[in-house]
Parts: sequence; C-alpha cells; structure tokens
Amino acid sequence: MKFGAELESRIHMPWRDAYMNYNVLKRELKDRQLDHGWREHDEMFFLGAFEKDLEKVYNFVARKLNDDIIPRVESCERQLNSVMPCSGEQPSDLHRALASQLADILVDINELARFHRLNQQGFEKMVKKHDRWTHLNLRQRYKQEMQQKWPLDALTQTFDELVVRISHANNHCEGQQYGPPPPPKGGTQQEQVEFERATAKYWVHPDNITEVKAIILFHLPVHVYNRKKQYEANDAAISSVYFDNPAFDLYTERLQRDEGAEAIRFRWYGQDAKNVYIERKTHHAPWLNGHSVKDRFRLKEHKVVPFMHGTHTADHVAADLRQAGNAAEHSIQQQHFIADGVQRSFSQRKLSPMCRVFYNRTAFQRPGDQRLRISLDCNLTFIREDGLDGRSRAGGNWRRTDVGIEYPFHQVEERDIHRFPYAVLETKIQTHLGQETPAWLDTLLNSHLVHEVPRFSKYLHGACQLYPDRVPVQPWWLEVLDTDIRKPPMLGVGLSRSLSLQPLVNGHHRHSLFYSDSQAAAAAAAAAGPRHLAINFSSANKMVSRQRERAGDLLSRFYPKLISDKNKKKDDDTEKDQLPPPNTSKPPQPQQRVRSIIRKIEPKTFFANERTFISWLQFCALLLTVALNLLNNGDRISRIIGGVFIIMASIMCLYALGRYQFRAWQLRTGRYVIRYDDLYGPTVLCVCLVTALIVNFYLRLPQLKETTTTSP
Repeated sequence: MKFGAELESRIHMPWRDAYMNYNVLKRELKDRQLDHGWREHDEMFFLGAFEKDLEKVYNFVARKLNDDIIPRVESCERQLNSVMPCSGEQPSDLHRALASQLADILVDINELARFHRLNQQGFEKMVKKHDRWTHLNLRQRYKQEMQQKWPLDALTQTFDELVVRISHANNHCEGQQYGPPPPPKGGTQQEQVEFERATAKYWVHPDNITEVKAIILFHLPVHVYNRKKQYEANDAAISSVYFDNPAFDLYTERLQRDEGAEAIRFRWYGQDAKNVYIERKTHHAPWLNGHSVKDRFRLKEHKVVPFMHGTHTADHVAADLRQAGNAAEHSIQQQHFIADGVQRSFSQRKLSPMCRVFYNRTAFQRPGDQRLRISLDCNLTFIREDGLDGRSRAGGNWRRTDVGIEYPFHQVEERDIHRFPYAVLETKIQTHLGQETPAWLDTLLNSHLVHEVPRFSKYLHGACQLYPDRVPVQPWWLEVLDTDIRKPPMLGVGLSRSLSLQPLVNGHHRHSLFYSDSQAAAAAAAAAGPRHLAINFSSANKMVSRQRERAGDLLSRFYPKLISDKNKKKDDDTEKDQLPPPNTSKPPQPQQRVRSIIRKIEPKTFFANERTFISWLQFCALLLTVALNLLNNGDRISRIIGGVFIIMASIMCLYALGRYQFRAWQLRTGRYVIRYDDLYGPTVLCVCLVTALIVNFYLRLPQLKETTTTSP
C-alpha cells in the first residue's frame, strides 16, 4: 500500500484537519515537475506549503500535550500528593477514580503518539520524494533549520516522560499491588555483578511502541535507576561501545554461538560518562557449568584508557573497591575475576572500539526484584567508532567525543551511522529461581503488537550494517528487516475504548484489571507461602487458561489433526536454541509462538452474531412463504416470480450461514480479517427485491394494458 493511501486509512477522524496534506504536496510536486520542470517559484511554493503543514502538525501535538494531557497528569499527581499512598488490599474511591483517569490519559497519549508518528513518517517520505524528483537537498534543510524551528522529533521524548510519570502515579494509586521487594541475599544491598536470565527478544513497530508500554505498565512499574533525582528524558539514554579486532573474531564467534564466545562493551547511562560499566557477555561460560552469563564492574572514566592498555590492572580495581569500603569481599573477588578476564581478552585479541550502540530504554521491573524484567529500547542507532578506513574517529580514546546522545544524530555522516527502524523488546526471566511467564505477558508476546526475533543481537546487527564488506557472515534476520512486521489487529488485545468511550486494556476496564490482580496476589500469597518465587498473575487468567484447555480437549474430538499440529508446534518451540550450522548466513527460520486456538468469547458478542443469523433466516422464511404461494396458486407469470423468490431465499440462507460461521471463527481465534458489520448484504438484498418487483411489473404490463382497453 502506498503511503498516501495508508495515511488516509489510518486518519483519526476527529483530528482529520490537523494531518499533513501529503497527497496534495505529492500531486503538486509531480504535476509541476512533469508540466514544465522544477523552477525557483515552484520550489518556493512547495517549501511554503511544506512548512505550513509542518507548523500545523507540530502546533497541534504541542497544544494537545501542553493544554490537555500534561495538565491532566499534573492534576492527578497533585491529588495523589495530597493523600497517603494506597496501603490496604482495597483501594479507596479516590485511588480508583485516579487510576481510571490515568488509564484514560494513557489511551489519549497512545492516540496522539500514533498521530505524531504517522505525520512524522509522512514528512520524511515527502522530503525523500522531493529530493529524488528535483535533485535538490531539502533533507539537509529539514534536519537543521526546520527541525530547529518545529522540533517534531523531540516530542517523542515528551511521550516517554509522560509514560514514566503515569507509571509512578499508577504505582501510588495501587500501593501494594506489586508487593514488597524480596530481601537481598546475605542481608545487605550490594551492586549486582552477575546476571543469569532466560531472555527473548522481539521487534516492535514504531506505531505500537506507546501501546506496548502502556500495556506493560499496568502490570509492572517503570524502573528508574536513580530515584533521588527528578526523572528527565536524558536518563533513558544508554550508550555502549563494543570492542572487537579487525578480523571481527568476537563477532564471528557470537554469531556462530561458539562455546565461550564473548561480547565486550563499555556502557554508560545518560549524558555524562563519569561511571563506565565494563560488561562481558559469555555464551556457555565454562566457570558456570555451561550457563550463559552477563557480568560487569564499574570504573571511573579517567581509568578506562589505562585499563584498556593494561596499566590499571584487576588488582587495582580490587584495591579501589576495598578502599571505598562499600562492597563485600565476595563481590570484590567476583569483580577482580571479571576485570582480569576482560583485560586478558584485550591483550590476547588486540581489541579496539568498533561500534557504538545508542538507544532510549524504558525498563519495567518491580523495585529490588530481578526475577522478571522487561526492557523496551527505542531510537536504536549504530555509529562507527573504528579507524579501519584510515580516518581516526576515537582519536586514541575509548570512544568518540564528537557524538553525544542527541538523537537522531544529524551531525554524523551517513556512512558512519545506521538507524534501526524498530524498537527492541526484551524479556528477562530468572527461570532458575522459579520465575514463570505471567499470563498477561504471554498474551502480549502472542499478539500482533510484537514480532519475535530469536537470538537478535544489537552488536551483530550494527557490525554487519556498518562493515558489510568486512564481516565474514551475515545474521539471518536481515531478510526479515526488509519486510513489514505489522500484523492484522487481534480482537481484545491492546488499548481501545468501549462504546461509552471508557478506556479498555486488552478488552477489559481498568478497574477489573485492578481487582483481578489484587485478588490473585492475595490468593497466591496465602497458598504459596514463603517459598513461592513466581510473580502472581490474575486468577481470572488462570480460569481462562483452564477453559481453553477444556475447549481444546473438546475441539480435539472433531479436529484431531488441528490439535496434533498445535502440539507439534509447541514441541518445536523447545528447540529454538539449537545452534545454526557453522559458516552459514541463513540459519533455520525461527519458530513463531503459536496463538491460542480457542479464545474467550463475550456472551453478548456471541448471541449478537446468533441473533443476526436468525433474523436473516426469518426474512428468508417469509420470502419462501410468498414464493410457495405464488407457485401453487398463481398463473405462469406468478410461478416465474415465485421461482425467482425461491432462488433468492436459498442464496440468502447460504450467505447468512457463511457470514455467521465466519464471524464465529473470527471471535474464536481473535483474527480480525474483515469487519463484523455487513456492508453489502442488505444492499444486495434490497436491489434483488426491487429487481424482482420490476420484473414482475414488466411481465404484468401487457395484461394491465389489455384489461384497460377491454374495460367498458
């Protein structure tokens, strides 16, 4: 579908006049170029129209934020600050009302974010189209002058800030929903240096980013690393410099998933790199009995270069920790082990900075609880750090100093940068501690909002994009990158509004989610005791799962092949982690998660479909009665019309049966293929009836004339 048609199909009708006039600009650009070539007055006219649309869209989004959404968020925050946080099992009326207001604000933010994203995409496409047709450089002017005057890109950070603020307010409303954090091991709070988790990665289309964030924060709060300061947009920025050698040995080993394969990066958070985290990911680490692990330790920035050159050794790192006196001896020994291993890799493999990875991360996690963590990385950008082509980028330092966190990095040359088109959702679950995947998370991961990409790696993708002629093997997901990962919307998944314009989350009102979560948490805590480690999820979801199992058993009696195929696919999912063959650029395609065959159907929806089918049958029965009377009691013309009516009644019966079965299939599977309402059936029925009457009148017309002439 061309973008102009896509924009028209996705317009939010109450805001129709605020959208950019993409098709008008496109038509003017094409007509003027084809008519007489592109002249100076044509360029002036186009720039005027383009800037007028850009100003209109920017002012609309800024006005909605500043005059509507932000004041509503501030009002909720003021009311919450004036009362005590919810501490009981049942929230007060004020907390319930404020939680509903916050849910309503989230739906509005999601709609505005879609509007912003759609217009932003339209302006970028129009700039490319203009430069291709006229051979002028509007792109440079759009990036520098126009974005300075109407910073449409910067509004994305405002949406992120609002999501974080709403998460904090929502946590204030719900109080004990997330429960107290578990006590740290050993009784003292130490900085964690080892992370052992089962991870899965997904791509999220930019159209769905805000919606995915909203769904997650209803179940997990947004994690803010430093709660001592006011949250700012820059706090979400994460930068990492990955190291490798000119032969890309670490890249090849990670892609082939060799035993003990490493990925070494230096990471810092926010604008300043005062504290640099030296991190190492190891695949099947031999010192952990073959378990994969990520470990790290922290250095001050002025010690990073000496550490790389070997003058600041692991012994110095341990001595600094002992002198600081805020780490246990066991933690010091762990960090000494990590530092020694990283430094050995630098020395033996001749590592140097290769690729910087930047993104804005929104993390979701219970405070102090590492068992379940979800991160969503947006604005993913890859920047070259090397000097392989003779150009000194890092200048002997461990990172480039000419690049900060000013996304989308217009100052960086295009040959040195690659902007990833999707966001990356990553789930990290400590299954070795008994953590299970909650039912709500399963629903999200099986929905149309995400696209699973097993074994996706930021460094591997960045290296193959920035160094296509140097890396020996390409990762398999590059083929997926060229396709549109968007899927048809699934019924009952995502943010929406009811007929009364109330906000719905996965088809449920916010208060029903709140009650089910709190009741399930209380029941699970009473049943599990102190040894229970899994996060409690809704008892209603458990009941739905049991209903689906019983429905699947019933369905297997009639469709055994369908159920056996489903079970076979589930068994295949356990083999996702099999290694690809060495030296191959296309590993086996990833197994996709299998959607549930049976979905819970609202009784009102099911009976509405049934009533519609019965109404069609009633009309068909009436038409059939008329047809039989005409056949049995009429003349030749009446019998012809009666036969036509019988054919019409039969076709309508079959049509009604087909529509009824197809709607029922959509409701069961959640696959929204066509609209539930019937746009064409009643119209065709009316046309057929009128046609039959006209034919009847036409055949009777000679008899009417004969009767008129013979009458006295």
